[in-house]
Amino acid sequence: MTTPDDLEQRHTLSTATTRYDELRMRDALATMAGDGESEPLSPEEGLELLALSEVVIRKAGYGRQAMVRSARAAGASWTQIGAALGTSKQAAWEAHNRWIADQARQHELTGYQGLGPDEADAARGLAGRPD
Repeated sequence: MTTPDDLEQRHTLSTATTRYDELRMRDALATMAGDGESEPLSPEEGLELLALSEVVIRKAGYGRQAMVRSARAAGASWTQIGAALGTSKQAAWEAHNRWIADQARQHELTGYQGLGPDEADAARGLAGRPD
């Protein structure tokens, strides 16, 4: 069975969204046509589409937090970051710090993924406190 973890290792954000769009479009066309001639998704492809949606969410979320780090490194305040994300500075800061903690836990579990202890400390230092 196709899982998000399997697909996440095989796809970049770009390739995952491309494959997701291909399957989604085929599914939509088959549903709209209703003529029995358009090929509907197989059960495996339906599950792949579902798993790909999770991969896209994960990768976009990771990219979002990487951009938050870039904004902080460039001198942006948490108020500015919150505004760019459409949320409060406190919510943006809390989400980023949860991400750092999750990345540190991932490194502890795998020994290579996520943020190592020094990287996590540096990320926490860059995050600072909400202004």
